[in-house]
Amino acid sequence: MLRRLILVALVLSAAALGLAWQWLQQGMAESLNIPSQGYTLTVPSGGNLNQLAAQLEREGVLSTVWPLKVFARLNDRGRIRAGEYEFVAGVTVLGLLDKLESGAIKYYQITFPEGLTLGEWLALLRARENIRQTPELDALAVTTALGIQTGNHLDNQSDNQSDNPEGWFAPDTYSFAAGDSELSILRRAYQKMQSQLETLWPNRAPDLPYETPYEALIMASIIEKETGAVEERAAIAGVFVRRLQMGMRLQTDPTVIYGLGDDYTGNLRRKHLSSSSPYNTYRINGLPPTPIANPGAAALVAALHPAEGKALYFVARGDGGHYFSDNLAEHQRAVRQYQINRRRKDYRSAPQ
Repeated sequence: MLRRLILVALVLSAAALGLAWQWLQQGMAESLNIPSQGYTLTVPSGGNLNQLAAQLEREGVLSTVWPLKVFARLNDRGRIRAGEYEFVAGVTVLGLLDKLESGAIKYYQITFPEGLTLGEWLALLRARENIRQTPELDALAVTTALGIQTGNHLDNQSDNQSDNPEGWFAPDTYSFAAGDSELSILRRAYQKMQSQLETLWPNRAPDLPYETPYEALIMASIIEKETGAVEERAAIAGVFVRRLQMGMRLQTDPTVIYGLGDDYTGNLRRKHLSSSSPYNTYRINGLPPTPIANPGAAALVAALHPAEGKALYFVARGDGGHYFSDNLAEHQRAVRQYQINRRRKDYRSAPQ
């Protein structure tokens, strides 16, 4: 009799376990109630699976929390990473768990074109609602937070210039997760620019008038602001390099404009060219104290591999390119032709 009772108990237990296993398997294979446009789940830092399961049940995405909670407990699962997760219609409860554990969070992208200043980078970052904002983030705060060694080459600079990290951020498209900070993106851009300089500097052309990679970075920023035409960068670099080698002043408008800051309203006047500023290359010798923008890789290559030739001047033709001259007389004729008589409707100083 006792044996029969034990046998019946074992049979009932096995049946119960079988039913429980079947219930668990069916529960994990059940599809989530996801709308056709998809569903985004935000996992906060420190969030756990039980909290998320309760949230999903409240929102009607999960019909019941129990299969998920039991399955995770029995299989020692449920270690999840914070971030945003996207789910489409048809995903199962098990698929939900797999994705949360894999850390396959949603990534966004932000693009910084060549030639933008750090101030313009910060404006782009502040315009993105899903990037965590750092209070009172300015150039000095960026320099301090990232530990940037600005590498300025002049000894008589003001503190504002010596703390200016302009130029140290590589233009590119960067991926980020919701909640990433501005500084985390800037740090990657800084590291990329460092890597580019470290790679390009040892293979530079001989006899360049730069003592440090930082000076090459300054030159690259000027080249970047002078032209958007890829085929002209090396030629413009050649003009500036020859001027430095001959002791001529660079006399380039973009440095003056950068030095004016907010005082520049879009019209560069004669008084600006005679103003006292460490960025006024019409009055100072050599390079300005810092870069004037964040240059792209092509501008870096041009600065380190300038085109050979004799040209010492160039002027915008109005079609997006420049006319190069070997001497001042030729340059003055080109200025009269392309600048003084430039009043045509299709005039443009940069390529389309």
